[in-house]
Amino acid sequence: MATVVVSAALVVPLAATPASAEVIRETAAVQRDGTASTRAQLQQLARKLVDEGVPGVIVRVDDGHGRPIEISEQAAWTKEDHLLRADDEVREASNTKTVMATLVLQLVAEHRLALTDPVDKWLPGQVRNGGAITLRMLLNHTSGLFDYTEDPALAPALTGRDSHVWTSTEILNLVSGHPALFEPGTEWSYSNTNYIAIGAVLEKVTGRSLAALVRDRIARPLGLRHTFYATGAAWHHRHAHGYEPDAAHMPPDVPEEFRNYAGPQHDDHVDVTGDYVTASGADAAIVSTAGEWSRFYGALMSGRLLPAAQLTEMRTTVPEGGPGDPEELGYGLGIETAKTSCGTVWDHVGVVPGYATYNVTDPTGRRTAAFFFATSTLSRQAHRTGAALMDAVNCAILG
Repeated sequence: MATVVVSAALVVPLAATPASAEVIRETAAVQRDGTASTRAQLQQLARKLVDEGVPGVIVRVDDGHGRPIEISEQAAWTKEDHLLRADDEVREASNTKTVMATLVLQLVAEHRLALTDPVDKWLPGQVRNGGAITLRMLLNHTSGLFDYTEDPALAPALTGRDSHVWTSTEILNLVSGHPALFEPGTEWSYSNTNYIAIGAVLEKVTGRSLAALVRDRIARPLGLRHTFYATGAAWHHRHAHGYEPDAAHMPPDVPEEFRNYAGPQHDDHVDVTGDYVTASGADAAIVSTAGEWSRFYGALMSGRLLPAAQLTEMRTTVPEGGPGDPEELGYGLGIETAKTSCGTVWDHVGVVPGYATYNVTDPTGRRTAAFFFATSTLSRQAHRTGAALMDAVNCAILG
C-alpha cells in the first residue's frame, strides 16, 4: 500500500493539498516503522539462535519495497576464523535441486528431454526400476529410490573423512543393492538419489558437465558472480565458515558414523569449511549467496528462465504427507510449496555438514527471503527457534 501511495504522489500536481502531503508522510512513517519492527524481530531470533549454540546466522528479507533487510550474527569464538557478512557465499545444499530441475525443464522446452522419458532411455540399466521411473518421478521424489545418504558406506565421504570422490555411477550402483521403497509413482519420499540420477541424465543428454551447465544457463545469464556448481573445496570469494560439534560434544542421538568430522578443531567444534563432501553432486553442490538466490528466484518465478508451460510443470505438486496432509506441503519439480499463517510460499531447504539454508519466494519472485545457519546440528531449542525464524521470514515477505 505504501508503494502505491508514494508512486501515486509522483504524479500529483505540485500544488498538492497539505492533507494529501500528510497522508504521504504518515504512510512512509508506517512503512519505516514496519521495517524497523521486522528487522528487530529477525535480529532477536538470529541472536537467540546464536545464544542457543548456532555458530553463525544470516537472514535476508526482500519484501519488494525498498532496501532488503540483511542481518548477520555469529558466536564470539568464530570471529577469529571469519567475520560473517550477509553477502557471504554459502553451500546451498539441497537448494541445488531447484537449479537442476530448471535445467531439465529448459531442455524439455527445447524438445531434448520429456518428463515422461523413462530413466532407462538415458541411463540404461543404471537405475533400479529404470524402465518404470520417469524423469518427472525423479524430480518430484515419487520414484521410490532408496536415499543414498542413508547407506553407512557413504558416511566417510559425507563427513569429509574420505578423499575418494563418489561418481554418480558408483552411487547408483550402490543404491541398486537396496530394495525400492514403493512402486514408482505411487507414493512420495524425499531421496537425494533422484537428483544424482537427474545430474547423470543432464550430462548424458548435453555432453557437458553440470558445472558448465549451471554457469552458462543460469549464473552468467543472470549475472550471478558468486553462484557456481562446486567441484572441489575451493571457494570463489568471501564465504561463511561452517561448523559441526566435535565428537565429545555431538548430541547423543547422532549415529556413531556421523559423530566425527574432518577439519580443524577448536571451541568444541570442527571447522568443516574446507571439507569437500565427496558424495554430493547434482543433489547438493551449488554455492551461492542470499542475495543472488533472490535474483535466481525472481528470474525463475517471473518466467525469465522457463517458458510458462514448463514453469507450470515445476509448480505442479504432489502432497508430501499423502492425501489429507495436515501441513499441506506439496513438492513440485525441485521446489516445495507450503501454506503458512501468512499465505502460500515456494521454498526449499538445504543441509550439508556446516551449512543449513532456507530460501523462500512468493509466487511472483518479487518477494524473497533466506536464512543460513553455520551448522547442520541444532539443539531441540534451536530447532524451535529456527521454526519461529522460518515463520517470521515467510510472514515478512507476505504480510
